[in-house]
Amino acid sequence: REVVEAGHLALSPGFIDAHTHDDRIVLDAPEMLPKISQGVTTVITGNCGISLAPAVFDDDPPPPMNLLGGAEAYAFPDFATYAAALRSAAPAVNVAALIGHSALRLATMTDIRRKANEGEINRMQSMAAEAMASGAAGFSTGLFYPTNAAADRAEVAAIARCFAAAGGVYATHMRDEFAGVLDSIEESVATSADAGIRLVISHHKC
Repeated sequence: REVVEAGHLALSPGFIDAHTHDDRIVLDAPEMLPKISQGVTTVITGNCGISLAPAVFDDDPPPPMNLLGGAEAYAFPDFATYAAALRSAAPAVNVAALIGHSALRLATMTDIRRKANEGEINRMQSMAAEAMASGAAGFSTGLFYPTNAAADRAEVAAIARCFAAAGGVYATHMRDEFAGVLDSIEESVATSADAGIRLVISHHKC
């Protein structure tokens, strides 16, 4: 039996970093020293509609997808492939991964400047179902960003319902944090209600 002298010290569970873009670093630097040195033992990835899976690119990914790296970073056409890479890398932190709406749109649409049509939504729903079956934690949007801005409430809710059906959460970098912040909060809440999914507003500021 080991005795740890902890007088005058504080004992805490590991911290959860609830908003990260660590999708790639957990594979490339699995020791995750910047996080574990601060007591973080779980990271939530795939925020703001940005995730490595399910997306592949022949050329440089458009902003903000390039936040995770160049085309070479995107080697995961489905979530199962990403989950397998995570298991192989065995990062020092737990990873709960969200699936980004921008990743889904770029994987299924030739023109992201418009709302997705029924066929495209159906393909995104299929990808959502595959992701949740393979261990994803939920769905994220980045309606603030051009890769996601053309999606309306109906499109987001239609896809979010697939994540809700498997117990996932919905995290959003909502559409506006300035003059339209109240409208954006209303849209976020209404969308989650439409989809029957738990809501996280990732950036709640003015």
